[in-house]
Amino acid sequence: MAAPTRRHGAAPRARGGSRRRRLPLRLLLPVLVLVALMAMLMLRGYVHSEILADHRVQPPAATDKVPEKILEGGPVIDTRAGRTESMSVPDHKLVLTFDDGPDPTWTPKVLDVLKKHHAHAVFFVTGTMASRYPDLVQRMVDEGHEVGLHTFNHPDLSYQSQSRIDWELSQNQLALTGAAGIRTSLFRPPYSSFADAMDNKSWPVTEYIGSRGYLTVVNNTDSEDWKKPGVDEIIRRATPHGGEGAIVLMHDSGGDRHQTVRALDRFLPGLQEKGYEFDNLSEALDLPSAHSEVTGADLWKAKAWVFLVQASEKVTDALVVGLAVIGTLVIGRFGMMLLLSAAHARKVRRRNFAWGPPVTEPVSVLVPAYNEAKCIENTVRSLMSSDHPIEIVVVDDGSTDGTARIVEAMGLPNVRVVRQLNAGKPAALNRGLANASHDIVVMMDGDTVFEPSTVRELVQPFGDPKVGAVAGNAKVGNKDSLIGAWQHIEYVMGFNLDRRMYDVLGCMPTIPGAVGAFRRSALERVGGMSDDTLAEDTDVTMALHRDGWKVVYAENARAWTEAPETVQQLWSQRYRWSYGTMQAIWKHRRAVIDKGPSGRFGRVGLPFVSLFMVVAPLLAPLIDIFLLYGIIFGPTEKTIGAWLGVLALQAVCAAYAFRLDRERMTHLISLPLQQILYRQLMYVVLLQSWITALTGGRLRWQKLRRTGVVEAPGGIPAQRQRVMNEKQEPVR
Repeated sequence: MAAPTRRHGAAPRARGGSRRRRLPLRLLLPVLVLVALMAMLMLRGYVHSEILADHRVQPPAATDKVPEKILEGGPVIDTRAGRTESMSVPDHKLVLTFDDGPDPTWTPKVLDVLKKHHAHAVFFVTGTMASRYPDLVQRMVDEGHEVGLHTFNHPDLSYQSQSRIDWELSQNQLALTGAAGIRTSLFRPPYSSFADAMDNKSWPVTEYIGSRGYLTVVNNTDSEDWKKPGVDEIIRRATPHGGEGAIVLMHDSGGDRHQTVRALDRFLPGLQEKGYEFDNLSEALDLPSAHSEVTGADLWKAKAWVFLVQASEKVTDALVVGLAVIGTLVIGRFGMMLLLSAAHARKVRRRNFAWGPPVTEPVSVLVPAYNEAKCIENTVRSLMSSDHPIEIVVVDDGSTDGTARIVEAMGLPNVRVVRQLNAGKPAALNRGLANASHDIVVMMDGDTVFEPSTVRELVQPFGDPKVGAVAGNAKVGNKDSLIGAWQHIEYVMGFNLDRRMYDVLGCMPTIPGAVGAFRRSALERVGGMSDDTLAEDTDVTMALHRDGWKVVYAENARAWTEAPETVQQLWSQRYRWSYGTMQAIWKHRRAVIDKGPSGRFGRVGLPFVSLFMVVAPLLAPLIDIFLLYGIIFGPTEKTIGAWLGVLALQAVCAAYAFRLDRERMTHLISLPLQQILYRQLMYVVLLQSWITALTGGRLRWQKLRRTGVVEAPGGIPAQRQRVMNEKQEPVR
């Protein structure tokens, strides 16, 4: 059928003579892509507080271990270098502080109001938000505001170990440095309040924070804007009494802050008229700036962190879009398959349905064969049982295992063997076409067996003179293994249900190589079988559409083929199919702008093929990635429910397809496992095909290893055939 693969050299041997097993590049690249996508998703979950977040809040505790001067002191607490001191803001000075930001919606509005009224403030940012919105942090620094730490993930630190506290501080500083190139010495604990609210749980944390070189800043005036009490109430609660200085707590993130922005726009000019100044903390206390510049490796490390977070945001957004696309494609495809396949079944199963006058004239059956010694006798004998008059042309494509001799030794009438040097399947089919005697040509693979009625059913659509090609019903013969059962589901549901849909739409993309028929004149008009692509069956089918021929599906023309039995063989086959399909789509891309039948196929058929056979399989693993993420970190019940919903829809389509093909439902037991494992294999294969296409690589034909176990119902027992094959002496 095609050229044998060449051995380019042995793998390097380790000491002792054993081969060192290396992960093939075709596996390594897709695996690396999957790992990278999962890493981006995990990073995104981390900076959105979905991973490693702790939302517990400590209830009030006793205060007997907190120094009295802290409980009665000011809102700025200094425990650095063993000190236990507190400071208060001087009279007629206000330090506005904003927690939990920066927020992309509300922080710019807050900054605009502060700038409008020439006021400075302190923003206690979380590492998660600073990593996601670094430009806003830079704007805070550029406009004279101070920035303090508010931890990375906003946990209650009284629940955390010292190592977790260090992690929260260092990650918060990393985000701040990456955003604005600075470090800060200001810190505000999450869930903090006034100094007199310090208790035996929070005080040790404050002491430890000081030992790390930070000033702890709480507040002594709380606007309680997070409660959204109204603009007037926010202003009333934020206003100190009797001209006292204060640190005012507000928020620029964590929800709808429109009341805060409106209150701020009235609060600032109102108190400025009363002689208040709005400074940052260092200005109000006449201290050195809390900011220090970061340079060198630490700065680049922080910049790299922010870059990765930004990348994870964009990648995750793209993944979410991809998930929406694949969800739409899956549901849309299943809906279309159910509706259109039902319409097709109703049409062809009507009692009075006929394609046209019965086709009774003889046809030529072409069997291209390369090293098919184990299968060829089963194939030829199944054809000899045909209830339609045929001639059989076996084209031996340079076989080295005696395939041609086996056929010749059978001595059957109406069977001819044509030998040629190995030139590939398209050349073998064209050679067979040149030697065919009849106007209708059936093509099949050398490892496939037909039922007695297959040829007759396959050629009846040619009663319609507009029909140029007919796709038969290819079925998996060796479906007893798990891989075989998965392919059986795929053939019945993914191929034959698809073909019914494409038949109704008039854009059948592929006549399967295992069982297809062509009008000879139609093939000659498009130049015969082309070797431009690795999917010559898809290529020629598209060419026929563009030439104005109808391509239809004959559900009763059943052929039994031997599907790959190992992952390696399945990989090789699907890689060739995927890459060949991409080549065919690219080859016929100009059909999109053509007129007439070619344009119709280009604007209907090519998009469907591209979406359902290329884009959808490539994006399908997103379902499993988000499933895994949702089970571990997200709303587990909703995630599992959504996945089970998609699986149920697939099961309905599969059951309907099996019912149409009159197949036993027991094989559908493996459907859930197929959706989890098989989809990943197809993804890796398709991704490898993309890489090959984008890098300009070339892929040779890869011959699958056959066992010869497949037979049509009522055919020769496989065990007897194996015994017969063993008696054949292979050609050396």
